[in-house]
Amino acid sequence: MNLSRVAVIMTCFNRRETTLNCLRALSQQTKKADVYLTDDGSSDGTSDAVSKQYPEVKILQGNGNLFWVGGMRLAFESGMQGNYDYYLWLNDDTILESDTLERLLTIHQQLKLQGSFDSIVVGSTKDPITGQASYGGAVKSSKWYSNKYNFVGASQNLQECDTMFGNCVLIPNSVASKVGNIDKAFIHSLGDLDYGLRAKNKGCSIWVAPGYVGTCSKNSIKNSWVDTKLSTLERLKKVTHIKAFPLKPWTVFCSRHSGFMWLIYWFLPYLRAMIGYKNLANSPTFTEIPASQK
Repeated sequence: MNLSRVAVIMTCFNRRETTLNCLRALSQQTKKADVYLTDDGSSDGTSDAVSKQYPEVKILQGNGNLFWVGGMRLAFESGMQGNYDYYLWLNDDTILESDTLERLLTIHQQLKLQGSFDSIVVGSTKDPITGQASYGGAVKSSKWYSNKYNFVGASQNLQECDTMFGNCVLIPNSVASKVGNIDKAFIHSLGDLDYGLRAKNKGCSIWVAPGYVGTCSKNSIKNSWVDTKLSTLERLKKVTHIKAFPLKPWTVFCSRHSGFMWLIYWFLPYLRAMIGYKNLANSPTFTEIPASQK
């Protein structure tokens, strides 16, 4: 049994049963961990229900405007004060298999033996209904003109990648010490992708664990900025929303990670929203956005 100390980092908002289901699966892990959960102003009794059923969970109260990045930052900051050996980012809509944490820890130990000390291990999830891959690692397109980070599907082998979606991510203390917290420049999206890219820039490596670690439903595009049933004006409003490509965070991301052509890449999601998803459906210049929290 791995004796490493682990802190699970989570955030939630107004989906009490979803959060409780996640914690229920987490409590059945063969490897136990401390849980730091930000409740970003839920009005559905999430905090009370969690406190009643899982009194050991450390609940942090948000102001209602933290969204995914802010909630995770607050929980991560609190967890790092405990100087744990590992931190597990976990979306509250992700249901883990009972051996997931032990598997991820074992993989990291194996990577250390191979000389990859500062390595992040990402778990892939699948949709509970379709069985198709939903979230996990990501690699930057090899095409010189592309700004897209392609999802890496699960396989039977350990795979190296460039960054990750933050649904299930094991971060050792050595990486957290180098990279720090999730950047406050981001609000809801892009913070996990940015973290992985910053980690790589600091000499860390990112690996996708073999197989699946659990289930998580993939977001539907219905009523989103890529829904062609919406008007152009509606798509433009949605593409600049906090959950998509808000102007300032997207500017930070592109200027930081997209090279000298970053301004061109910056404009592309807005162009795509204006023209319509189908017109640019095969465009490789779009950075995918992870699952929503709010």
